[in-house]
Amino acid sequence: MNLAIVVLAAGGSMRLGQPKQVLPFDGATVLDATLAVARQCDGQVVVVLGGAAEDVRALVDLEGLEVVENAEYGEGCATSIQTALPAVSPDAAGIVLLLGDQPRVRSGTIEKLIDTAQGHAVGVCEYDDGLGHPLWFARQMFGALEAMHGDKAVWKLVDSGPDADVVRVRIEGRVPRDVDTWADYEAILAEEP
Repeated sequence: MNLAIVVLAAGGSMRLGQPKQVLPFDGATVLDATLAVARQCDGQVVVVLGGAAEDVRALVDLEGLEVVENAEYGEGCATSIQTALPAVSPDAAGIVLLLGDQPRVRSGTIEKLIDTAQGHAVGVCEYDDGLGHPLWFARQMFGALEAMHGDKAVWKLVDSGPDADVVRVRIEGRVPRDVDTWADYEAILAEEP
């Protein structure tokens, strides 16, 4: 199945105070670690940059990836998804949304999400401690994604009611930590890879 992995890496790192995408991590950067996971999966990889785009281009290996820039990144995550969709291959059956600041997501999680969610409109990972990324959206959902506004808009699609075609994909372990604050960064550095 053709699909695209959309890596959302446009954030301005306001809470952290410096670009989280380029923080040192496992011998490279936080974003490099996330992209390494995306590269392990079959499919096109689209990376959305915004805040700190120049730093990211200088310090992160983007070779072979489709890179787009979201000038409206300050308006929320929905704008990054809307920026990415035109770059998605026209024969892609859907997209996997992967957070650029969540470097401990495993490729096996993405593969299980794809295997289980294909044929459904929306797929969400259900970890031991709750729902989390990555998320799956079939092509039939692209119109709804284009119409979203704000930062947590995708969760409205995930929580759209009992009649919605949303599948929960059971993943062992806790929701992978994302890097929003220095405490998050220090905690993720201390975690086992």
